[in-house]
Amino acid sequence: MAGGWTRDGAVNDQIEASIAEELERLKARRAPHGESLTHCAECEEEIPRARRDALPGVKLCIDCAAERDGAVRARGGINRRGSKDSQLK
Repeated sequence: MAGGWTRDGAVNDQIEASIAEELERLKARRAPHGESLTHCAECEEEIPRARRDALPGVKLCIDCAAERDGAVRARGGINRRGSKDSQLK
């Protein structure tokens, strides 16, 4: 694939760097740990035993966790290529 003035494989290097950064960001997220609550910290509904076993340290029921995860969190992205197509998104 022609890349103009870039060296061969530069586009693949950019893609791999983006993937590596996203994986690091996901690994940095705090996972639940410790003892699970028996009742949700927000709505006080009982957290099913299977959920507590699957996610040690869980504090929210499925509904509250889904509501919290559904909230849109804006984060700045890096436009590595600087092309018109990538800026139109």
